[in-house]
Amino acid sequence: MNTIDNLKGIAGKKILVRVDFNVPLKGTEVRDDNRVVAALPTIKKLLSEGAALVLMSHLGKIKWGKVDDAEIAKQKEKNNMEYVYPVLAKHLEGVTVKFSKATRGEELKKAIDELKGGEVLLVQNTRYEKGESKNDAELSKEWASYVDGFVMDAFGSAHRAHASTYGVPEILKAAGKPVALGYLMEKEVKNLGACVKGDNHPYVAILGGFKVSDKIKVIDSLLKKCDKILIGGAMAYTFLKANGAKVGNSPVENDQLDYARNCFASGKILLPVDNVIADGFDNYNKDNIKVTDDENIPDGFQGLDVGPKTVALYSAEIAKAKTIFWNGPMGVFEDENFQKGTVEVCKAITENKDAFSVIGGGDSAAAAKQFGYASKFSHVSTGGGASLEMIENDGHLPGIDVIG
Repeated sequence: MNTIDNLKGIAGKKILVRVDFNVPLKGTEVRDDNRVVAALPTIKKLLSEGAALVLMSHLGKIKWGKVDDAEIAKQKEKNNMEYVYPVLAKHLEGVTVKFSKATRGEELKKAIDELKGGEVLLVQNTRYEKGESKNDAELSKEWASYVDGFVMDAFGSAHRAHASTYGVPEILKAAGKPVALGYLMEKEVKNLGACVKGDNHPYVAILGGFKVSDKIKVIDSLLKKCDKILIGGAMAYTFLKANGAKVGNSPVENDQLDYARNCFASGKILLPVDNVIADGFDNYNKDNIKVTDDENIPDGFQGLDVGPKTVALYSAEIAKAKTIFWNGPMGVFEDENFQKGTVEVCKAITENKDAFSVIGGGDSAAAAKQFGYASKFSHVSTGGGASLEMIENDGHLPGIDVIG
């Protein structure tokens, strides 16, 4: 793969860098600037080479075509990239950092034309443009015409063939202009690549989260690569019911029961052997929190975490592993009454010093950070959906493949 270390002669050149500044906001305040910080090594490297940087990113969602103009305006204001601008400027103290309210047209062109080497222009939310998520050809052509090269450093968006992640680099590459992966992308490709190949065994995957249907493709892929798949989270109750267990009021995808049964034929699926249960999800009675004796959950109760026997079973498998991929918490970790399973999985993974361990982004990454384990993993991905699709597609993602 072509990386930014291979880019030569870019001093004074306009380089479009697709970053991932899709940060969590509370009103106009950035709650967590990790994604801005993650982009800094690439930004600083390109600035050191004298390039003029045009940074583009999406922020939140704009529901084009589903709501009226007034609602679109509200969504734009809610997802205004201008809120991120001062955070970026602070991290790039000493560098001239500008902001463009325009996302296309003469105003944006003029701002880019006036940009000098060593300066940065942050552009308003790419999703302000209706054609962004459709990979609109005209929008891609226009954005490509403003710059001399492209760097992809937004792994969290690499699974989407949008104008700013696919259309622009496709056009520039065809025109013989430089396109490359940034340091963040290079790191993701290298580390997730170990889970895609799965050459180092035993290979254990831990999957949680809510829906089986969301993870069918990744389960199919992992069944071919892994020695064991440990199932937790709400999706475990679909598997448990398919295996003949009683699941009480736990959420179940009945249309996925046959799929779950088919997975058992591999002999690789491990399910909870006990559960932490309560008489509700939100308004439960704390006095009714219990641990089941086995995998069965009585009527009137639902599973909200894996139990201690399951933790011991899963920890034993994790301890033997040489490769570990984890995506999805074991329970409702946001609630202290149902977080022990997730905490213990974090602990077990990080205590295995012989394993290459990867968190596939999303809630698992949030949990590892919350409980103080994130720095102890070999790699924590910045993209939940992208990491899963990379596993599903044997390392291929639109935002990677287009760089070539």
